[in-house]
Amino acid sequence: MKKSEKRSVDILILSDIHLGTYGCRAKELLVYLKSISPKEVILNGDIIDIWQFSKRYWPKSHMKIVSYIFKWISKGVKVTYLTGNHDEMLRKFEGFTVGSFELQNKMVLELNGEKAWVFHGDVFDITMQHSRWVAQLGAIGYDSLIMINQVVNFVSEFMGKGRISLSKKVKNSVKSAVKYINQFEQTATEIAADNGFRYVICGHIHHPEMREYVTEKEPVMYLNSGDWIENLTSLEYNDGKWSIFQFKDEDFPQLKTGKDREQELEEEIMDLSDKTPKELYGRMLQEMLKN
Repeated sequence: MKKSEKRSVDILILSDIHLGTYGCRAKELLVYLKSISPKEVILNGDIIDIWQFSKRYWPKSHMKIVSYIFKWISKGVKVTYLTGNHDEMLRKFEGFTVGSFELQNKMVLELNGEKAWVFHGDVFDITMQHSRWVAQLGAIGYDSLIMINQVVNFVSEFMGKGRISLSKKVKNSVKSAVKYINQFEQTATEIAADNGFRYVICGHIHHPEMREYVTEKEPVMYLNSGDWIENLTSLEYNDGKWSIFQFKDEDFPQLKTGKDREQELEEEIMDLSDKTPKELYGRMLQEMLKN
């Protein structure tokens, strides 16, 4: 793909980016965002990790993601932010709109005469409903595991081996985690079928998936956009079909390591902040403060 070429995407769905945490793979995400030209974008929860947000950790690479999304908004790309559990404080602003940006807790898409139900998915999480402090404690432990994983991957890559995901290995080896994922999908599809939806689209569990479920009523396609911590995935809708995109370093030769990669990313997004209209930030903050 030439540098000037961008792949067209009808609908892009991203979730569980967790900006503001050590595990967020913002540099890879920015390269991906710059490689596509979406007509509509849905941010399906846990984009900014307010649970673990710290003024001490907000690197430039994370701010560049926010700036790039604002750049899309300034160009008129429809961007819908659906709230998740890690950014749940935004739920009180449901219905807020400015320009082509909208904030909602859930949404329904009309796709070729069929309906898609889109929401983050934490509503199905029993831990979230009854033991929030346990979920928050687990999030801190998860972030710590990701930090350890980064050190492991540094050593692994230095020795010429590929990346590994410790948290994914733990999930895949623990029967209760696998059972939870299956129950999550089953619950989502059954409720979607009861309400006449052809698709149900979630995030939350960091497990990218696209699977057809046969229910007592109608078949339902379950889709999950995964995350940008372990899996580096998104959902793309093109020409009437859904697909899971997974970021791979070898597909993006412009993503280099060390100082070369940092310098290249700086060049690619130079003056991005200047091109993003500051008044858009101001308007959004003013409107939210009114509520």
